[in-house]
Amino acid sequence: MNNINHIQTPFIQSPSITAVKSEEQKVEGFREIFNNALSEVNAAQLESNRLTEKLATGEVNDIHEVMIASQKATLSLQLTVQVRNKVVEAYQEMMRMQV
Repeated sequence: MNNINHIQTPFIQSPSITAVKSEEQKVEGFREIFNNALSEVNAAQLESNRLTEKLATGEVNDIHEVMIASQKATLSLQLTVQVRNKVVEAYQEMMRMQV
């Protein structure tokens, strides 16, 4: 028997409990995680656009708020593009593997 199975922490359930998974316990896959992240990036972009429009119309006096929202949107988009690039790179590397 593997000794690592005997380690008990508050974050890890015992093996007998994890072996029996009910249908209501759904493990979130990569696609759902990526879709949620894309939704958050889109929301950041929309918020940045909304604040920029308000700044242009004079509704917002605090330019710092607009610049922070703009930078958050830019950084989240750059991170998303880099994650996409790494996923594509990993896929291409797997396709080059000889079986």
